[in-house]
Amino acid sequence: MTDATDDSFHVFDTTLRDGAQREGINLTVADKLTIARHLDDFGVGFIEGGWPGANPRDTEFFQRARLEIDFKHAQLVAFGATRKAGVRAEDDPQVAALLASEAPVITLVAKSHDRHVELALRTTLEENLAMVRDTVSYLRAKGRRVFVDCEHFFDGYRANPRYATQVVRTAHEAGADVAVLCDTNGGMLPRQVESVVRTVLTDTGARLGIHAQDDTGCAVANTLAAVDAGATHVQCTANGYGERVGNSNLFPVVAALELKYGRSVLPEGSLAEMTRISHAIAEVVNLTPSTHQPYVGVSAFAHKAGLHASAIKVDPDLYQHIDPERVGNTMRMLVSDMAGRASIELKGKELGIDLGGDRELIGRVVERVKERELAGYTYEAADASFELLLRQETEGRARRYYRVESWRAIVEDRPDGTHANEATVKLWAKGERIVATAEGNGPVNALDRALRVALERIYPQLAALKLTDYKVRILEGSLGTGSITRVLVSTSDESGEWSTVGVAENVIAASWQALDDAYAYGLRRAGVEPQE
Repeated sequence: MTDATDDSFHVFDTTLRDGAQREGINLTVADKLTIARHLDDFGVGFIEGGWPGANPRDTEFFQRARLEIDFKHAQLVAFGATRKAGVRAEDDPQVAALLASEAPVITLVAKSHDRHVELALRTTLEENLAMVRDTVSYLRAKGRRVFVDCEHFFDGYRANPRYATQVVRTAHEAGADVAVLCDTNGGMLPRQVESVVRTVLTDTGARLGIHAQDDTGCAVANTLAAVDAGATHVQCTANGYGERVGNSNLFPVVAALELKYGRSVLPEGSLAEMTRISHAIAEVVNLTPSTHQPYVGVSAFAHKAGLHASAIKVDPDLYQHIDPERVGNTMRMLVSDMAGRASIELKGKELGIDLGGDRELIGRVVERVKERELAGYTYEAADASFELLLRQETEGRARRYYRVESWRAIVEDRPDGTHANEATVKLWAKGERIVATAEGNGPVNALDRALRVALERIYPQLAALKLTDYKVRILEGSLGTGSITRVLVSTSDESGEWSTVGVAENVIAASWQALDDAYAYGLRRAGVEPQE
């Protein structure tokens, strides 16, 4: 376990408390335990688990976390408030609940904006300071480490710098390990944060932390500005989850500290797990990982322009600020109508296809990609369809697992208002003519099922394939029911996922193309040799 007395630098995660306030996130106790394990694996120093006593879920979390998680790196933190006005700390039930959680570290939220003290707490400025002093000293006497979150600090400092500073000084003198300056409304800019942190550090001598909301889009920058000014405790959330637009994102903050500042804040080797951890937590909260998130997004090291590809072919560092493998990510080449020869050659290498510098072949692929993208196809989001196209060009012909004679999909509108969807496929596979019919909950689902009925006896490997996503887009420049439709299908097996594309004048025909590519790619991926 990390030595909790090592105060060189704190990485403090509040995903389970502040991050859970994001709209659309509703964590169960099991979810919170899973995320806590991921964060501990990543190597953060402190995991704020919630507010015990405020709701049964958080109380249960602390009870179960003590028994079910063997923390290797992190200290578990309970969150709560200073004692109520006019009540002794030892008599406050909320303070008692913090102790009952048995968390070794407690974070107290304290008012540092004078107007909030008078209007929200409805007490005096002097009593608020006593609330901070009494609660910190009481918890310290009970053997707990205490961090104090100075809520609305920057707005309070702007309104009454003397009083805001006095709250920090009081917390420090009462024994708080860290006074955390909170940009609760998220309205600060980096230069302002750096100036205030530097001044407060000089005036109080307290150890300072930073908690930044992202309402100006500057939470990560504000966090790093505070570090520049001397803060040695950063509070963040995984993937920037949080109320309104979110909190300072744990992953770019840690990556910047490790890779840009040269400051070791994680256990050795943990940074390379960052992309995996980010995506794993996104799965738990049931939110699609942001494709364009710095460092860990699938597009973070994706290159599309031909000019970039030409340079990357010489030296990847020419268009990348770090080696993506350092954060567990990979470089990707996107194939589109912007692609040049270098893009195609690098993409082929990424897919395991050596084009051998064949200029004629590469030029032919470039022109075919541009021609098909003009017709509405997109290959930057459909690597599997591009690989099939590339193999067709390199092998000189399309090698297929079956030959389609015809297919049809019927939607029947019944008098009771329900619909019946039925599809029939006629095809040849391994010299055998097969006719198969199936019903589904839609025409595309019926086609998928009919294709499976027809082929699974001959290709049992298809049983492992699952349709995981289906997207339809009406392409620009077309109107109404006669427009061109693009369909993207995502399919998975036991070891991964791939995407295919289809384009046609109607959604069923486009879907058929995408399904056809998905099955062909899945069979090739399973090691089955094409028959034709």
